[in-house]
Amino acid sequence: MNTNQFARTRLIFGKDNMEKLYQARVIVFGIGGVGSYVVESLVRSGIGAIDIVDDDKICLTNLNRQLYALHSTIGKDKVDVAEERIHDINPDCKVTKWKTFYMPDTAGQFDFSQYDYIVDCIDTVTGKLEIISRAKAIKKPVISCMGAGNKVDPTKLKVADITRTSVCPLARVMRNELKKRHIKRLKVVFSTETAIAPQAPEADSASPDDFKDTSGITPARQGISKKQTPGSNAFVPSVAGMIIAAEVVKDLTQFHVTDLFKE
Repeated sequence: MNTNQFARTRLIFGKDNMEKLYQARVIVFGIGGVGSYVVESLVRSGIGAIDIVDDDKICLTNLNRQLYALHSTIGKDKVDVAEERIHDINPDCKVTKWKTFYMPDTAGQFDFSQYDYIVDCIDTVTGKLEIISRAKAIKKPVISCMGAGNKVDPTKLKVADITRTSVCPLARVMRNELKKRHIKRLKVVFSTETAIAPQAPEADSASPDDFKDTSGITPARQGISKKQTPGSNAFVPSVAGMIIAAEVVKDLTQFHVTDLFKE
């Protein structure tokens, strides 16, 4: 590890904690509006190895919120663009790419025992439950992002156990489904902001192809129509991602600080 580039981080966390981060391997499922900022913050914090999981290509409507989305990267695989950026930040970071849409039928590709932390930033309930169930079964730390779409106030984002969430419709579904699976605890990032009803897209403002990606998955995979595609922006998903990364760093190092994201 090139310790000089992390010198200012080390001033806060100390040498021993920086070594813990360097020795850690984290997997991030979904590197869209939330996940791309999780990856960015972890890599800039000195994480030693990271797995990135996403089968999507960058499209036009990713430009409003996703870190890897530029006009120059449209049409490229997200994991390829992410790997290049990670190595440009820290050439020593070990990157494993998975061009995979995570669901129960693809879950067998992953050995969760290899990871020190598991991050869920996907949108499908079925996929999220599979990630969480597998992580909990082998007692691996996992954090999950709840709904970030149709929100405009990043100050409403909070960190809590799933049992203490409110307002967020996705969190409500997850609470019920996890209860059925006898999973009692799950750290999540969620918003207490009431979702805004998305406006109908103007006829000449976008084509159907522009909506092929919504924070890492297609409307077809969600089982929704284009009219139900959630709205998004540059500031709520990104802040959610950075909060998640902060929790991962704190948990990996066991560095005790006042948590500004909790009441």
